[in-house]
Amino acid sequence: MPESSDKKYRSSTEKTTKSLSHKFQFWLLFLTALIILQLPFISIPFKWLESYFHEISHGLTALLTGGSIIQIQLFPNGAGLCTTRGGSAFFISLMGYGGAILWGSLLFYLASSHRRIAQVFSMLLVGLLASSILLWVRDLLTLFIVLVLLVLVLAQIKYSSQKYLQKFLQVTGLLVLINSLMSPLYLLDGQARGDGAALANLTYIPEIIWVVIWFSAALLATYKLSKISLGSKR
Repeated sequence: MPESSDKKYRSSTEKTTKSLSHKFQFWLLFLTALIILQLPFISIPFKWLESYFHEISHGLTALLTGGSIIQIQLFPNGAGLCTTRGGSAFFISLMGYGGAILWGSLLFYLASSHRRIAQVFSMLLVGLLASSILLWVRDLLTLFIVLVLLVLVLAQIKYSSQKYLQKFLQVTGLLVLINSLMSPLYLLDGQARGDGAALANLTYIPEIIWVVIWFSAALLATYKLSKISLGSKR
């Protein structure tokens, strides 16, 4: 094969490989997140992170609807509790799982947009975690868990190049999103507790309908992010 033809062949092969890699990048990251969630110990901080986003979403919704946050509690098993006063009970209950879906999607989307945006968002997340410690954490167990999350985010910033920071944040966003996809299903335990039961009491719409809404929203977010990732060049 002539040298010029060989160069063209190699160039064409490299372009094809890059194109395939870009095409399936989202699902490779998604698979990575799924694998991480099956690993003992390693998966725990990411479950805590989803729980934190769930509870802070309750709290921020309370603030936005005229209420206040009394306390945020996180537990080792991934459960959590946000105690609020005032505000809209409907939106506060709705935005626990809804907020976790938004946080996971936002984390992935912003990390995919630009390396600098990934850095800025990471620093904002550090600020939110630090503010939570100062304002709403009242017990040592929650303090420990939020400090672990703070160290996790700071480690991603400090020990990752800008390029790899994007990947770490994308995987983290998908970990949060997958957790928020599966978490509402635990409400179907017949105990009539949690956000679904609260919304059922407020609206007379059965709990299972709210679970389906949250689950569908997480599926839709996953699908939309896969399309956005396919169109992303950076």
